[in-house]
Amino acid sequence: METTMRKHFEEYISKFKAATPEDVQQKMKKAIDELEQSDQGKGLDKGEKAPNFNLPDAKGTAVELYEQLEKGPVIVTFYRGGWCPYCNMELRAYQEILDEVHEAGGELMAISPENPDHSLSTSEKNELEFLVLSDVGNEVANQFNLVYQLPDYLVDIYKDKGLNVDQHNGDETWTLPVSATYVIDTDGTIVYEYTKADYKDRAEPSQVLEVLKNTK
Repeated sequence: METTMRKHFEEYISKFKAATPEDVQQKMKKAIDELEQSDQGKGLDKGEKAPNFNLPDAKGTAVELYEQLEKGPVIVTFYRGGWCPYCNMELRAYQEILDEVHEAGGELMAISPENPDHSLSTSEKNELEFLVLSDVGNEVANQFNLVYQLPDYLVDIYKDKGLNVDQHNGDETWTLPVSATYVIDTDGTIVYEYTKADYKDRAEPSQVLEVLKNTK
C-alpha cells in the first residue's frame, strides 16, 4: 500500500512557507545545515547490531526490543514528539500499513523522548494501534547515536511558537533524536536504516514495509 505521507509533507511545507517570516525560515534551515555538518545524530549503520532496550509504552507497560524480536523483525522509528507536524503525519502513515506489517510477521515501534503522558496523547490523537514508546532523557536514542542539541536560536523560535519541548520531555536539555527509521532482523542486525538531519526528509513507510517483507 502506498501511503500519502510525502504528499501531506509537501502540502504542509507550502502552507508553512506562506505563513512563516523569511528570517525564521532561514534560521530553521541554518539549524538543519549545522546539524548535517556536525558529528551529532549520525545514527547506527546497516549491518550493525541494534542495542537492546526496555522502554514504557504509552500506558506504562515495559516493552523490550529483543523480546519482541523473538516473534519477528521490527520496524523502529524515532520521532521528535507529538508537537511535530511531520512526526504526526509519519505516524499516521505507519498506521495505514500496520495490518501489512503484522501480516509480514513484523512489529512496529515508534520512540520519542516525550514522557508517557504525552506519548499517550500522541497515540490517541493519531489513533495509533502500534507501540508508542517513551525514551525519557533520550537514553536509547543516544545508544543509536541519534541525539543532537537544539541551538539556542532555534530554541527561541520554538518558544515563540509555543512549542515547549522541554515540558513534553520532562527535562531542560532541549535535545532531540534525529528522525530515523530502522528495520531490525530477528538476530538484532540492522538490515535497513534511514537517518537524515532534515526532519522533513523521512523514509517512505511503504518502502520500509517492502524491506520488512523481505526480512526473514
